[in-house]
Amino acid sequence: MTHGFDTSLLVAHEVPCHTDYPGVRARLSTLRATGDRFAIASQVVTEFVHIVTDARRFSAPLTMELALNRAMAWWNSPETERIEPDDDAVKWFLEAMVRHQLGRKRVLDTMLAATYRSAGVTSLLKLNAADFAVFGEFACLGSAAAPTP
Repeated sequence: MTHGFDTSLLVAHEVPCHTDYPGVRARLSTLRATGDRFAIASQVVTEFVHIVTDARRFSAPLTMELALNRAMAWWNSPETERIEPDDDAVKWFLEAMVRHQLGRKRVLDTMLAATYRSAGVTSLLKLNAADFAVFGEFACLGSAAAPTP
């Protein structure tokens, strides 16, 4: 099975001071052991770099160099498929925003959902499944220590 990364889970995997760090690392280790694969959207890579270098979010943020190295490692990993938005994703995004009456704070998550959906990825690695529950089309896996509701 292929699981799409959400930024929240990728951040928790890469920032040792993150409270979900041990559980997320255990989750990915388990998925790898069973032969599962991963998908990553370009928007996750950019948001990841933005977040992990922010000293207001973490007591020990990653340096820009380290953040870019980690992002490149995931982007170039043979176990990770690169996913890009296409015309179908944009169409679904626009329709979902209207259908679910979503506001500006839901734009990025909705576009990410559309991107993965268009690529056939319906299992997401995410710390907060509630962000995607409205769509009713995705299974969300969180930290092994604290399963996502």
